[in-house]
Amino acid sequence: MIQEEFLRMSPNACWLCKICRAEENGISSKISLEEVLQWSQSFEKLMTSKYGPMIYKTYLKTEHSDENIEFWLACEAYKKITSQRKRNSVARKLFTSYIQPQAPNEINIDSPARKAITRNIQEPTQSCFDEAQRIIYMHMERDSYPRFLESKFYQKLKHRLQTNGNNSMVN
Repeated sequence: MIQEEFLRMSPNACWLCKICRAEENGISSKISLEEVLQWSQSFEKLMTSKYGPMIYKTYLKTEHSDENIEFWLACEAYKKITSQRKRNSVARKLFTSYIQPQAPNEINIDSPARKAITRNIQEPTQSCFDEAQRIIYMHMERDSYPRFLESKFYQKLKHRLQTNGNNSMVN
């Protein structure tokens, strides 16, 4: 049934085709079954795999909660900034996009974490978003990750790779 449904979808409407199309999403032409199966072992394996964060972000868009992974990934990039000038600029962007009340992509963090960032935003450190990032990671791990594993989205991807026969998906 799933395979028939998948085969009836046009490549332009199929979410799997969209996420695997290298020219549209920057993904290589192969996603291995091994990698996809490892995602179900732990949230950490999903987040540290080559394609896991991008696939998970695509799923979160279907839940209208992709701001969580966008913030988490932005924090990972922020921690690697060595220039204080650039850190100040990026910290302000993170604050106005995700932290300040009524931000366009406001994340769900507790008041003490939000207040601490607000106090420290004038002279941001490499770790000033760590607590907010930890909270968001826990939200994703506890809430959306279990739904991701049970979703048609993940199940169809896994099924498609399992029935492909060579343990990879090639466009």
